[in-house]
Amino acid sequence: MLDHGGPGRRADAHRPAAWVRTRLRSARAAALLTAVLALVTVFAAAALPRAADRGADDALGRFVLDRGVKATSLHLTARPLPGTRAADLDAQRERLVHRIGADLPLTRDGEHHGTRALADRPMPGDGYDRPGGIAPQLHLLHLEDLAEHATLTEGGWPGPAQPGEPLPIAVSGRAAESIRLRVGDVIDSGPVEDGPARGAPARVRIVGVYQADDPRERFWQDLPCPERACLKTLDGGGVRWETAGVVGGEALPALLAWGGGGEDFWRLPLDPHALRADRLADLRAGVGAYLAGPGAIEAATAAGRPDLSLSSLLPEVLADATTRHQATAPLAAIGPAGVAGVATVVLCLAAALAADRRAAELRLLQARGGSRTGILLRLLGENAVTVLPAAVAGAALALLLLPAPRWTAAVLAAGATTLLALLALPVRAAALLARPGPADGRGTHARRRLVGELLVLAVTAAAVAEVRRRGAAPPGTGPDPLLVAAPPLVALTGGLLLARVQPWLVGRLAAAARRGRGLIAFLGLARTARDTAGRRRPAVLPILALLLAVTTAGFGATVLDTVDGARLRAARTAVGGDAAVLVPPDAPLPEPFLTAAAALPGVRAASPVRIERQTYVLGAGRLAVQTTAVVVEPRAYAEIARTVGAGPFDPALLAAPPGGPDAPVPALVSPGLAERLPAGPQRLRTPGGELLATVTGSVAATPALPEAIREFIVLPVGPATARLPELARADNWFAVGDVDGDRLRTLFTHSGLADATGLAELLREEAREVSREPDGIPDGYRVRTSHEVDAELAADPLQHSTVRLFRAAAAAGTGFALLAVLLTVLRASPDRAALLARLRTMGLRPRQGLTLIIAETLPQTLAAVAGGAVVATAAVALLGPAFDLSLLVGATVDDALAPLAAPVLRPAAVLALLVCAAVVLEALVSGRRQIAAELRAGEQR
Repeated sequence: MLDHGGPGRRADAHRPAAWVRTRLRSARAAALLTAVLALVTVFAAAALPRAADRGADDALGRFVLDRGVKATSLHLTARPLPGTRAADLDAQRERLVHRIGADLPLTRDGEHHGTRALADRPMPGDGYDRPGGIAPQLHLLHLEDLAEHATLTEGGWPGPAQPGEPLPIAVSGRAAESIRLRVGDVIDSGPVEDGPARGAPARVRIVGVYQADDPRERFWQDLPCPERACLKTLDGGGVRWETAGVVGGEALPALLAWGGGGEDFWRLPLDPHALRADRLADLRAGVGAYLAGPGAIEAATAAGRPDLSLSSLLPEVLADATTRHQATAPLAAIGPAGVAGVATVVLCLAAALAADRRAAELRLLQARGGSRTGILLRLLGENAVTVLPAAVAGAALALLLLPAPRWTAAVLAAGATTLLALLALPVRAAALLARPGPADGRGTHARRRLVGELLVLAVTAAAVAEVRRRGAAPPGTGPDPLLVAAPPLVALTGGLLLARVQPWLVGRLAAAARRGRGLIAFLGLARTARDTAGRRRPAVLPILALLLAVTTAGFGATVLDTVDGARLRAARTAVGGDAAVLVPPDAPLPEPFLTAAAALPGVRAASPVRIERQTYVLGAGRLAVQTTAVVVEPRAYAEIARTVGAGPFDPALLAAPPGGPDAPVPALVSPGLAERLPAGPQRLRTPGGELLATVTGSVAATPALPEAIREFIVLPVGPATARLPELARADNWFAVGDVDGDRLRTLFTHSGLADATGLAELLREEAREVSREPDGIPDGYRVRTSHEVDAELAADPLQHSTVRLFRAAAAAGTGFALLAVLLTVLRASPDRAALLARLRTMGLRPRQGLTLIIAETLPQTLAAVAGGAVVATAAVALLGPAFDLSLLVGATVDDALAPLAAPVLRPAAVLALLVCAAVVLEALVSGRRQIAAELRAGEQR
């Protein structure tokens, strides 16, 4: 042999090429698809926990914020120390914030501190407004940082108190206007009656007037009206103005003398945006430590105030938030669990298809002396080059696009998905390269498959039985793994059952098609029957992917549809119809408003209602029975009761009696009252007089009293008001139909409020000031519609978070299921193209080729989608009683999760359409290939 280059050169010439590089160069499309699949799957695995965490944290923050600053703050108080200055309060505040802020997230929004007088004192000036004949009341306090929240409009800020001179104060401009206060006024409240300054004159001088920059700012909340004058109704009757004046930091001793003592206070609100749902237990423990534990001692020591007292409503707020979070956690986890199942199936399917495509190559390598371990390690290395960079990119993308304080769950999910993507192909290849033993064969494989399927069936049955037996996990135990895993287990069992039934079903269809005239349908169904039997490529995994996707989407859609329906029913029950107007009993609704409201567009039935709570049934036993009389228009109210579903009745039961004006009035009573009443007419006593009533029926509920805690009686407006005209003064109005809340509210504002003057007008203005109703409707007057209440219930951030997660999971599951179908179709595309090419040489027309592909592909796909719809319905029927939908509804409801056709069919139909479109598109692409190119390709692919 000739040596042309020396030993070193000869060694280089015989060095084998790198396996991974060669494989990636020879199968670039497969490597690219593997990388894309890994990126998408790892991104979804990391994104879902991040989305769930972000939604839970946002829901918790909004829930705490909606409770108000008073309920979500630590309130600290202490007795003033002799010689305390405003600077000392600031320093103590800094130390308290530093100490408590190390354990609890605090915010400056809504924080305030200062000193307040213990006693209020009257303002006896003759020129001051006295709406109830009672002198206005003044409270004094010192508020640090007041100038940052208010603007001085007249005079100056109060300074130090001079000996023998009145204490300088400032009042709000709104209080000055309401009470008629002026700069320079000296208010002498008489001698101090208690405290160290007993007997000294309690005098103040108004030196300035300020205006609150935002009267509804959290800073002003829970203070004795320093931003305006409040009209207070006294327990013994009468009303008076009350407001607070502010003093300067240099006048704290004079403030304490004027008030007979005082109290230093600090309010430290929790920052709702810094709260984390996963640390609620730690937060509750930290708050508890400061309320009754070592934290209280540490705070007192840090502030240098041994008598420091802490109080808060936070334990109740956080306990409620914890209960809500734990109750919705299983519902929120079902969607991601279904997506995890579909993604796992897709990764396994991709690995199975890749291994089957390379089965001949791997067996050839093994036959030429390659060890199974060496081959598997090379496959692992080949997979690592494509999977690891894509997985890292997917995880990083999820972490960047969805920022959240927690990353452990996302990283663990991404790591588990990456490991599955890495090992799926080598594990499948190991199964292909395993040398069968003498006892192995088709029968052994069938027995192992049967045992595995029976095991899955047993686990699913046990899970469903246990969930139905005990329901959801009790509060405080966190997400219930069994409840979360039950729907995917039901889908897995349904998929295995469908995989068993489908070959037989498709075989019967093929046999039926064979008796027909054409051969196209028979040929397609015959190939499908062979493929579903598992002779050529994996048949169970695509079915499982579709079933899991449809089951997850159908189950979630059923939950959401049930919640929407239950929420609307709860809203109607709370309102008493589709629209309601409620006014105080002493301010009845004017007749023009009742007429105009009944004529509003969309109103189907409307009834004015008088609710008389001081009604007694005389002669029912030895004592009179107190009840609530509801006086209604029978026909309209019967329609309202039927629509709401609260005590429907036949309006003929309340028809006017034929016996004339002296005949007893017909009445419907609650069941409890019916049991206590003797036979015959009943005497009813109301504040307006007495009347006789005859019980004509019983109803379990009535729309006007959605939460009745007392027995009630329903009377018709005609006969009842003829005897007692007082009952004709309607203080409620109920209607059903598509009522526009804005138009109703505008009508009520213009014609539903009776004209008020003097004290009544002042009371109404005060009611407007504290009211949460829109359009200036006073407190105590309510205009509501079921659509608005429904929207309020649906605005719960926890519901929004759960619904968004459900929908994201359904979309992700659908995408992965479609990907599983595309993988299967693409894997079969070369064989199908070769078949079409051969058949074209025999005279097969292009349209017949498309029909053949559809007949081969769609039956198993549509069967899987239909099976998924059936499994989703079965999962709802089996697991529905275990779910409490009250928190998702926003109100306590008795609605159970029951199977519904529409929410299951919608995702199934969408997935079926997408799959059909993908199959037809691939068929069109395959049909365009040249016959000659396919024939030259030969049999090896």
